[in-house]
Amino acid sequence: MNQPLAYIHPEAKIAQNVVIEPFTTIHKNVEIGEGTWIGPNVTIMEGARIGKNCKIFPGASISTLPQDLKFEGEETLTFIGDNTVIRECVTISRGTKDKFKTVVGSNCLLMAYVHIAHDCIVGDHCILANAVQVAGHATIDDYAIISGASAIHQFCKIGAHVMVSGGSLVRKDVPPYTKAGREPLSYCGINSVGLRRRGFSNEKINEIQDIYRVIYLKGFNNSQALNHLEVNFTPSKELDEVVNFMRNSDRGIMKGIGD
Repeated sequence: MNQPLAYIHPEAKIAQNVVIEPFTTIHKNVEIGEGTWIGPNVTIMEGARIGKNCKIFPGASISTLPQDLKFEGEETLTFIGDNTVIRECVTISRGTKDKFKTVVGSNCLLMAYVHIAHDCIVGDHCILANAVQVAGHATIDDYAIISGASAIHQFCKIGAHVMVSGGSLVRKDVPPYTKAGREPLSYCGINSVGLRRRGFSNEKINEIQDIYRVIYLKGFNNSQALNHLEVNFTPSKELDEVVNFMRNSDRGIMKGIGD
């Protein structure tokens, strides 16, 4: 159902059962999946690829031009997965020639005033609370929760199942399964509550705790910790994920409390 007071470019591809409220603008080279609701006063610009059953609230701007002086007008995209909710005044920039795309996964919640810059990759089931600001080229993995008014530095990586406390300044990479807080941002334990909610067993949670005791509490540097883990721990999916995250960290991981 399209309101006559909305502007929809004739080349936009709108699936069945999409509701577009008044005073919304949809540019060309836009695709919107079935069952999505677009509220009033939303702007969806070129390159947007929006999935099924999304909800986009008033004032949101999707696939805006990158705020990057190196951008030269190249054709890039913004992908929004299925069942994602984008609340009031969220802004999401499309990619540049770095990745040629910005991605927000499925089943995400972006609360009011969130900004996701160009070339960011946000996984599935992520929650970004009010006024979270994500600079360009950042990566946020599945099930991460970023609490309100946090700012994420460009090129930072946040692992899966992470909880970042409100008002945090994320300058270093945050390994998977952890809680991050304080200033400067530091390891505050593993996200055991979130892991239990997602079906992790007590044995698996204990294993993850043991991994991070080696990394943060045994006095090892990162290389020593990784060597210790690979020699002394039984291989597992979770261990591999933590080890690979640390080995592939370009900015370095957050420190432990007191480091």
